[in-house]
Amino acid sequence: MDETEFWALVDGAREDAEGDPEEQADLLVERLVLLGPEAVLDFARHFEARCRRAYRWDLWGAVWVLLDGAGDDAFDFFRCWLIGQGREVFEGALHDPDALAGLLDDFDEEIDGDGEDLGYAADEAYEQLTGLVMPGLGLPPAPAEPEGTPLDLEDGALLAARYPRLWERFRGD
Repeated sequence: MDETEFWALVDGAREDAEGDPEEQADLLVERLVLLGPEAVLDFARHFEARCRRAYRWDLWGAVWVLLDGAGDDAFDFFRCWLIGQGREVFEGALHDPDALAGLLDDFDEEIDGDGEDLGYAADEAYEQLTGLVMPGLGLPPAPAEPEGTPLDLEDGALLAARYPRLWERFRGD
């Protein structure tokens, strides 16, 4: 599976799920099962590589503003959700995390931003196909800390200055 096929699967499932991340995950599982175990492993490698690319302090700061706080798990699940939004939104957010203010048309904190199920879609598909837990993906170890300069995520003034568009849209009263 190449990058184009990866994003086509993600986009097709998101469109058919009408943006619902849980439904998107279910559709991904269904579609991955049809492709076979090797394709599922390829998909998982693509997904994990993007999750690792998004493990950055600047993105975590933006997510903190967007969600009004985001611990380790929330940031992990957000990165999965961000991948689920497709290549344009994903790459745009990595290029300029504050651009999420314009990249996200609608954002409902009750359902958006949490892609935990998306993060497990390949694991579930692999297990359905083989009856086994997905093996290691052969990727280098994940970084212990986010890339970039650490941010004080509790400093509202810093976050407002660093992410003005997100702050105005999601925290401005």
